[in-house]
Amino acid sequence: MPDLSGLPPLREIIRLHELRAEKSLGQNFLLDQNLTDKIVRLAVLPEGVNAIEIGPGPGGLTRSLVESDAGHVTAIEFDDRAVAALAGLQEAAKGKLDILKGDALRTNLLELVPAPRAIVANLPYNISTVLLVNWMEQVRADPSAYVSLTLMFQKEVADRILATPGSKAYGRLSVIVQWLCQPRRVLELPPEAFTPPPKIHSTVVGFAPRTLSVDAPSFKAVEKVLHAAFQQRRKMVRSSLKSYAAQIEAAGIDPTLRAEDLTVENYLSLAHLSG
Repeated sequence: MPDLSGLPPLREIIRLHELRAEKSLGQNFLLDQNLTDKIVRLAVLPEGVNAIEIGPGPGGLTRSLVESDAGHVTAIEFDDRAVAALAGLQEAAKGKLDILKGDALRTNLLELVPAPRAIVANLPYNISTVLLVNWMEQVRADPSAYVSLTLMFQKEVADRILATPGSKAYGRLSVIVQWLCQPRRVLELPPEAFTPPPKIHSTVVGFAPRTLSVDAPSFKAVEKVLHAAFQQRRKMVRSSLKSYAAQIEAAGIDPTLRAEDLTVENYLSLAHLSG
């Protein structure tokens, strides 16, 4: 395992490289090594897995990943300042760490990193849900794309991911994630855990991809049903999903229910019956 004991403290790295967290990039740095070690430990990474991090910033979580059982770590960073700040860590990692300058929204992780893969990241808040949906689409195409994902979100986003039918937080994101993965709440973090402290609490969520049935509906078909349902979530589904009237009847769904009342299985049935 690489020896990182000679590296400067993270606050010194931030000072040397003038790495102020930028709101426009959704940056909030996690500098407590005990916390980053705990996140990596709770991610339960299989020995030898290829770990992927998005937005490493000064490298707190990156250090914990390098010291983990992961076989290799690939960190994708958009900010030139952070790329420069991570050079010392990359050298100390002695071949276990690659730092790539790039935009995670435009990067195909499956082409970049060989299997087995696991993502562990304190995601930039302003692109976290877009990234998650992109990765879920990859999981639908190939459930073995990722061994696991361990991701940090704003607590409000995590609540939406984990929400159950009948709750206000339940929506498109809840259905997509719970269809394709078994999500679990891993860790809650207060604002003061970060530099600078955000105005909200954060939550780490773990995702274990499910094995899907051979006749599982396509990602596009499920997305189409969800878009129609939750675009008018307060209306009864006989109205919001009127183009699916035949499927609603065939699936035995009560047409007076609202979008937030339908289960994940209900939505999958509608997508499957729509062909």
